[in-house]
Amino acid sequence: MTAQLTQPAISDIIQAQRNFFRTGQTQSLDFRIEQLDKLQRYILEYQDEVLAAVKADLNRPAFEGYFEIAAIAEIKHALKNLRAWAKPQKVKTTIDQFPASAYIQPEPLGVALIIAPWNYPFQLTMMPLVGAIAAGNCAILKPSELAPNTAAVINKIITTAFSPEYVAVVEGAVETSQQLLAEKFDHIFFTGGTAIGRIVMAAAAKHLTPVTLELGGKSPCIVDADVNLETAAKRIVWGKFINAGQTCIAPDYLLVDRTIKEPLLEKIKQYIQEFYGDDPAQSESYCRIISDRHFERLAGFLSSGTVAIGGQTDAAQKFIAPTVLDNVDWDDAVMQDEIFGPILPILVYDKLEDAINVVNDRPKPLALYFFSNDTAKQDQVLAQTSSGGACINDTVMQVGVSALPFGGVGESGMGAYHGKASFDTFSHQKSVLRKGLWFDLAWRYAPYTVKQLKQIKGIVNG
Repeated sequence: MTAQLTQPAISDIIQAQRNFFRTGQTQSLDFRIEQLDKLQRYILEYQDEVLAAVKADLNRPAFEGYFEIAAIAEIKHALKNLRAWAKPQKVKTTIDQFPASAYIQPEPLGVALIIAPWNYPFQLTMMPLVGAIAAGNCAILKPSELAPNTAAVINKIITTAFSPEYVAVVEGAVETSQQLLAEKFDHIFFTGGTAIGRIVMAAAAKHLTPVTLELGGKSPCIVDADVNLETAAKRIVWGKFINAGQTCIAPDYLLVDRTIKEPLLEKIKQYIQEFYGDDPAQSESYCRIISDRHFERLAGFLSSGTVAIGGQTDAAQKFIAPTVLDNVDWDDAVMQDEIFGPILPILVYDKLEDAINVVNDRPKPLALYFFSNDTAKQDQVLAQTSSGGACINDTVMQVGVSALPFGGVGESGMGAYHGKASFDTFSHQKSVLRKGLWFDLAWRYAPYTVKQLKQIKGIVNG
């Protein structure tokens, strides 16, 4: 890992980026497209190193490692649509503005800070960067120190592809993040937990810096009795236990119609065994917990309720088996905050309205999942709950649709990205009115007359 930078060194990087931004080079769409092409090329060139890095940091199997390389899809989407996104949007003017034209012009913000998490350390660094580049900004990237191997590859790719006055990587621990947050940026994009999100927002407030906060929360998964248990169980197990549950939109807990609880548990157990074998610790398809601290936190949750499936741990390997907890209560430790690990509590409901009330009694989640064949119930859940995003009859897959903005609401975050939403996040929508000088109506100039009063009344009242 590179040495931790001092405050003056960080300030120097930011000033160099401000100077480069003022040259106007990043305004050019051709320049932006060239940089996106370059980023795509180097990601592809170093993809084997990325896969090896996330394997070293998280024991990520190669298949799940390619979720990190999925940033390529975001680049392709931006390259295909950038010129349309950047085009001024004309708006109508009223007769009192004649002669005039008006439009909304997206313009870059300046220098952006992107603070990335450890759970998908490459993807969640690169995908916001795509938006920053597409919108015409300079950027400083702060990868997570908890995924040091991936941070090193990120540094290598960015240093090879870009000059530091355009895009730079700053590595380090908490002290480095604090130094960065003490500086003034034009936008801060943070992905991580709600507690740190509050710290980021407080630091940004000192400079009135706009922020995008991609946080998390306890994303519920409601399962109706009218459902295909085979498919539902398979998709729940996959969405919960990829990356050993360390996914911000993983189902955090199950709310299951009481009449299907036992058969659903049997199917979940079946698919855990099918995916990861009799001993998941030996499975090459199963990840590990990122750190000893997170292992201890998660292992402490196993005393909540009773273990229905799994429960095995190995501290030396930072291994926690895919686990389902039964008989949990909202007062249990596992139900207080986002789990962010391979532990899935199961609760029951008797009426769908009860499940909806459970969700609405708690902070708005980043994602909400509902399994049901009944379209009326699907519509009811969507209409009567609020969440950053929702997915019907699947888990996690909504994140793969570039045209869908991804972000939270309430305590699960603010702002969104992916596709055009990324471009918009890193852009200012500048309103422009162009007037002609060849004709000038006198209706607005003093001294005001009775005739002018009638005219302004007519304009205002229609």
